[in-house]
Amino acid sequence: MRYCVTGATGFLGGEVVRQLVAAGHEVVAVVRSPEKARALADLGVVIAQGDVTEKESLREPMTGADGVFHIAGWYKTGARDKSPGMAVNVQGTRNTLEMMRELGIPKGVYTSTLAINSDTHGKIVDETYRYAGPFISEYERTKWLAHVQVAEPMIAQGLPLVIVMPGPIYGPGDTSGFGQMWRDYLRGRLPILPGGYAASWGHVEDIAQAHLLAMAKGTVGQSYIVAGSTHTLAEVMTLAQAITGVRAPRQISPRVVRAFASIIGLIERAVPVPPNYSAETLRAMAGTTFAGTSAKAQREWGYAPRTLEDGLTATLHNELRLLGKQVSEHG
Repeated sequence: MRYCVTGATGFLGGEVVRQLVAAGHEVVAVVRSPEKARALADLGVVIAQGDVTEKESLREPMTGADGVFHIAGWYKTGARDKSPGMAVNVQGTRNTLEMMRELGIPKGVYTSTLAINSDTHGKIVDETYRYAGPFISEYERTKWLAHVQVAEPMIAQGLPLVIVMPGPIYGPGDTSGFGQMWRDYLRGRLPILPGGYAASWGHVEDIAQAHLLAMAKGTVGQSYIVAGSTHTLAEVMTLAQAITGVRAPRQISPRVVRAFASIIGLIERAVPVPPNYSAETLRAMAGTTFAGTSAKAQREWGYAPRTLEDGLTATLHNELRLLGKQVSEHG
């Protein structure tokens, strides 16, 4: 089969491409910068320069595809420039799905997120849960718009699309804020963390596998939560300490974090603040829960995500190896 993948140079997209290639499929990767796709080219992936914000750039790479994986997205909290949220998450999704319809692509998989539900206030929700705001971050808001006001209406008009909804994704090579959190933690640069935060953590290899299962077995028109088990950040860090021996950060009250976010919000009007310490990021971490059950995907596809202990052990051991290499290189 021949598949076209957007977001192929990203953390999740790259793993989806690797799994597709390993399964014997032909892959065309739409990338803004071919220079960043050399590792994919070495796997035999066809590299096509394009951008989801420029609809016509998608026509040639998508032509003749048996399926499209639309994974490209803007995934940031705390960024000063929030305009890519609308440009990439909303208009980019509209462009990709419209091109899929114009070309008559037989099936597509769109990567949404559990974050369209924002804070679930301690509930572990399923696909029937509906939320319409307000949203904590621009990422949540724009992904909600793409899911509810772009993808779902096009499905209703006959677009053969399956939607997958991961929670926070972790694993080796993570370049997101969570990846930086692990690196700061292992270097002893993370003394405190917001308390009460909980999420359904998914290992990148499992979430990528869920995408392939969605293409092969997903029912057109359906949404599927594809996440791991739900844990508080305190539980995750306690497990990390048991794995690495590095002391877990102290948890501070969500009320304190929200108060601090208000102060930071005033400060960042005048001077830049690192994204992980921005008011938006702090609000998103202050006692919030981004939790969902993947029971539907497990039941229909046989989706079987690994335990957090297994996934986190491999992830942190990889980060420790990289850290050790850096230490040895710099004396």
